[in-house]
Amino acid sequence: MPPPQHRGASRRRRRAAVLGTSQDDGSPEPAGPPPTAVTGIVLDTAPHLLVVGTVDDEVRLAMAPDTAVWHGGRGGSALLRPGHQVIVRPREGRAVRDGAAARGVRVADRVWADIGRVTGTILACGKDGVDVDMGPHRGRTRVEIPPRALGRILVRHPRLEPGYLIDVICVRTPGGPLAVHPGTSQPGYRADDLASPRVAAPVPSVLRGTATWFDGRAVDGEGAAYPAVDPEGDAGGCVDAPSGCVAFPYLSIGSEVSVHNECTGRAAPVPIVECGCVAARYCDRCVECGASPRGRIVELTPALFAGLGGDLESGCFNAAIRPLPGGARRRFYPVDRSSAGAVPEGAAAW
Repeated sequence: MPPPQHRGASRRRRRAAVLGTSQDDGSPEPAGPPPTAVTGIVLDTAPHLLVVGTVDDEVRLAMAPDTAVWHGGRGGSALLRPGHQVIVRPREGRAVRDGAAARGVRVADRVWADIGRVTGTILACGKDGVDVDMGPHRGRTRVEIPPRALGRILVRHPRLEPGYLIDVICVRTPGGPLAVHPGTSQPGYRADDLASPRVAAPVPSVLRGTATWFDGRAVDGEGAAYPAVDPEGDAGGCVDAPSGCVAFPYLSIGSEVSVHNECTGRAAPVPIVECGCVAARYCDRCVECGASPRGRIVELTPALFAGLGGDLESGCFNAAIRPLPGGARRRFYPVDRSSAGAVPEGAAAW
């Protein structure tokens, strides 16, 4: 049996022969990778300098007077401590008054320390927290909700009850995630009561909706979780994944999509690294720059989300995505229209 990448290339050739190559549909083209976000552990910090230990190296970043730091709330460099896990978005421009850029040191624009997120279905509620099923790829966790955060969360998550969805931004602590504020508004339906799109709903060439982020520590490298990964064969999808409220095309792990942040204008090619079956349950909107169409169309790893201009504590940005034709990582799966291989309701083959 040929390896998966060879089978994917064969499928691409067959698809191009039958359907032809894709035409320009006016959707945004990725200009290249987004500005690289730095992820790692704080080794040292000072009012004007941040030293981060990454997997491969030690990175020094200048801290400007207006560099924003988040650690359960916004502040300055005084919030940072050695040992914090950080995600740093460098500034696009290198101008800084102390001349750091002239010495080849990048300038930090935003720094997030020990930020986490819990998204999924509520299993049980206690006096000071909730147990959450985050899906088959991310397991279960208990998130503590302190009294100071409870009021803010209840405003946008009025039903902290088993069976309902939850999405909260957290600070990671040795004792587990500590909720700070809601990531988005809670959908008004139970997790198992999502209305699917019409079977005959057309699949658009460009999907528009909400982009969010997920922890990403369990996946290999930076990339995206996609809500409609093909469950057939070795494509990597979940057999019992919900169809969601968007008419998605089926893709596979390793496919590439163009992700465009419609709030900042940044775009980049992004590989699919996980099945985003939990995201398919959220039929909500992002209102970062106007109201997006309903539905979460992609979840990004934190560094990619930040690199595309998203603010991690805000939770989302309005996005447009489309599969990239001809990419080395993309695979197409022809759909068997027989009863054994029929497309599940709400999904379609690209």
